[in-house]
Amino acid sequence: MLRRFRRPSTLPPPRANPSPSSGLRVKPPAAELLRRLQFTVLRRLDGFLFGDYSGVFYGPSLDLAEVRQYQPGDEVRRIDWNVTARTGTLHVRQYREEREITAWLVVDRSASMQFGTRRVLKSELALEFAAIAASIAIRHGDKVGAVGLGDGRLRLIPPRSGRQQALRILDSLMSEPSLEGRRSSLGEGLEHLSKSLRRRALIFVISDFLDEDKSWESALRRLAQRHETIAVRIFDPAERELPKAGEVRLRDPESGEEVWLDTDDRRVRAAHAALVKQREDSLLRAFRAARVDHLELSTAQELVQPLLKFTLRRKGRRSV
Repeated sequence: MLRRFRRPSTLPPPRANPSPSSGLRVKPPAAELLRRLQFTVLRRLDGFLFGDYSGVFYGPSLDLAEVRQYQPGDEVRRIDWNVTARTGTLHVRQYREEREITAWLVVDRSASMQFGTRRVLKSELALEFAAIAASIAIRHGDKVGAVGLGDGRLRLIPPRSGRQQALRILDSLMSEPSLEGRRSSLGEGLEHLSKSLRRRALIFVISDFLDEDKSWESALRRLAQRHETIAVRIFDPAERELPKAGEVRLRDPESGEEVWLDTDDRRVRAAHAALVKQREDSLLRAFRAARVDHLELSTAQELVQPLLKFTLRRKGRRSV
């Protein structure tokens, strides 16, 4: 019975955004969120990194903007022999200074993200990270676009530059419906980008990765073969350790199914712990198979420390 209820939801839905004022392109909450994060997160990252945002998300492979077919006049030293051997045609490396990077945010807004027992809901934490990532990309002089998921359809925000684009993305994600009974379309979103993007991009996949449809795993591998891809895994501590609270009613937010569990029962707690370990091991295998970096964000923690730790790890690999 536990297998179906790995995403319990015991909290009310998040606060609804106030209706937009007539004539406004962006709702005030988006601007307020961005302004708050610029003071509480970006300013503190500035203190650690002295304004050098190139090391925050731009990993070693992003010095390489893309690999393209050889053209007459290209330097021989730029031939990528691995890609050439794999494809049978000459390919050369084109570096970042020759072409700007476009950043994409794939944001899961499905029903399982509407859960949280600590500082914020998972969906709210996803918005916070999306705001930070968009701001950093814009400061870095790059364009940023987004794909919002959650109601069985894709909401696409084409990439642009400038602060207004960050507000546009946040506003769209805040209004993204998250209806019960609908499946998360994470795999569909990743497939869409994999098929539609022609140039190398920096892609953040922001999700709890609790979609029982495992098509996202193969889609992630295909996407990461051509693009710098970072999996941003959002979680709540209550999902990892079942609290001792006696008999509780748990509800699957996507299917609506409910079950009563005795959380004081050792057998129930042992079964839950086994499922959590199985899920964690499976996620790590999927990330390793796709060869993507992954950043873990907890609803109990502010963003600065995990972002700083992630940054230093990636910068360390750049210097090797």
